[in-house]
Amino acid sequence: MNKKIVRVILTLIVIGVLGGGGYAAYIYFMPHRDVQAQKADDTLKAAELLAEFTANKETANKKYLDDEGESKILIIEGRVESITTDQNQQKVILLQEEGEKMGVSCTFMQATNKSADGVKVGDRVKVKGAITQGNGYDDLLDLYDNALLINCDIVE
Repeated sequence: MNKKIVRVILTLIVIGVLGGGGYAAYIYFMPHRDVQAQKADDTLKAAELLAEFTANKETANKKYLDDEGESKILIIEGRVESITTDQNQQKVILLQEEGEKMGVSCTFMQATNKSADGVKVGDRVKVKGAITQGNGYDDLLDLYDNALLINCDIVE
């Protein structure tokens, strides 16, 4: 009787491990979202996006963000405050109006880095990307958070 219970438990464990491994492989090999090939859901100025999240974060989160990773693709127009490179050698352009404490941080991809080469601080540009986070303010740390766009590229 004990051997029968042990076999059933071992069988359930093997099925669980195989099922979990299969799901992990499915997620790992799932095709990545091609943001630049898809149509933008909305076009707006950086200040407009920031104002929406500042006014009502919950409503803006429902409008732009998705738990399943299919957040809105936006074209954001704004003034270039800074241009940096992250640890993955991807360009990061911060769109922020003068005097503002928050902006929209736009992270490019290796494939689109080159399009940001001609951009200078102070330029007005339009950037297309997928939003992953809205802006906000952390009372505890007295810190302002920028809105985040990923898989970005410059658009005309």
